Amino acid sequence: MATDASSSIFASWPDRLRHSALILLAAGLALVALVIFGELSAARATVVFICVAGAALVPWRLHDAVAPREDAPGANPVESAAVEAIVAGMPDPAVLLDRAGRVIHMNAAASQLAPALRRNELAQFALRSPDIITALREAIAAAEPRRATYVDRGPVDRWIELIVTPVPVPTAFGGTEVCMLMTFHDQTPLRRVEEMRADFVANASHELRTPLAALSGFIDTLQGPARDDEKARERFLGIMHAQASRMARLIDDLLSLSRVELSAHVRPDTLVDLVPIIRQVADGLEPLASEREVRIEIDLPAGPAVIAGDREELLRLFENLIENALKYGASGGRVVVSLTQATSPDGAGEVRVMVRDFGPGIAPEHLPRLTERFYRVDVGDSRAQGGTGLGLSLVKHILNRHRGRLLIESSLKNGAAFTACFPQIRTQDQA
Repeated sequence: MATDASSSIFASWPDRLRHSALILLAAGLALVALVIFGELSAARATVVFICVAGAALVPWRLHDAVAPREDAPGANPVESAAVEAIVAGMPDPAVLLDRAGRVIHMNAAASQLAPALRRNELAQFALRSPDIITALREAIAAAEPRRATYVDRGPVDRWIELIVTPVPVPTAFGGTEVCMLMTFHDQTPLRRVEEMRADFVANASHELRTPLAALSGFIDTLQGPARDDEKARERFLGIMHAQASRMARLIDDLLSLSRVELSAHVRPDTLVDLVPIIRQVADGLEPLASEREVRIEIDLPAGPAVIAGDREELLRLFENLIENALKYGASGGRVVVSLTQATSPDGAGEVRVMVRDFGPGIAPEHLPRLTERFYRVDVGDSRAQGGTGLGLSLVKHILNRHRGRLLIESSLKNGAAFTACFPQIRTQDQA
């Protein structure tokens, strides 16, 4: 009963102090009994009690002084400001976990990527992907790095690579503790570039295979049944010439596109006047315009329109725009090429060259994709016109290199307008 009473008295004390007090109480009762029965003098009993008290209380005080955090609820020995600063400073989303998988630290990028993550909670509950959970469990069990790739579903899908790495982290007591560092790397740009490369190779192979198949077939025919047929030979040779020319144009466009892409990061610095370039292109396409019974109308200023540009690339750009208008807008009877000064959305001056046709126009759903490689509104009509499907893509890349932009306006039965916008030369540049 006395023990129960003493336990209730000391119940609110810390565990180590409560245990020491119980020991002292028991020792004091025993010493009093020995003194009463004459087995021990009072002086000796006092000395013994002091020794017992020292043995019981001193270790508790030392432990309280050396390790005050151990009794703190929820404390983690690696929750230091230095470790938190390192995790917060990482450029990619990063999360530091203990061996049980609980979150110790995470940076702002990780909070944005996985808003369900919470400190001192298991990461598995917030990251529900089976690939992530498997990689984390294997890394904890084997104490070895693990990788996993998963798709973050959202308005726009993202491919994320997760790397779980065991790292020794210094603790507050001078030792180290093995934790798990999770880093997330966005692989979406690489995936999309790879998809574009695969699509480009597939499309280019298909476009080259068609004229090659025609050439091969007609050669076999000329070597066989049509060997002595003069009319068939002349007709087949004409078709073969057209197919060979189409293949040459495709290869030429591919090479031009590659050259522009390789120098995309280098902005041209040569001053060129757009007015004579546009006149040269229009004069060169006059035979095509006469063949299609289309009139080219030019509305250009009397003075120069100087920009920083590459003359050969600009010739190619305007050739593509005007030639497209002559081919696909021929039913309108005329093509208008005009040059004006305007202001860009950011308030800077720019030079705009608009090529407008009055043909059948383009449906709105096709407009966002017109500058994609090999994209055609009408595949059959484009091939019949001798198009390669790379013209507007080349125009876009040339404008990007010149730090310009392409505006496309069109609707069915109202023709189409393609406007190339170039940054205007500042006064100090002209000087």
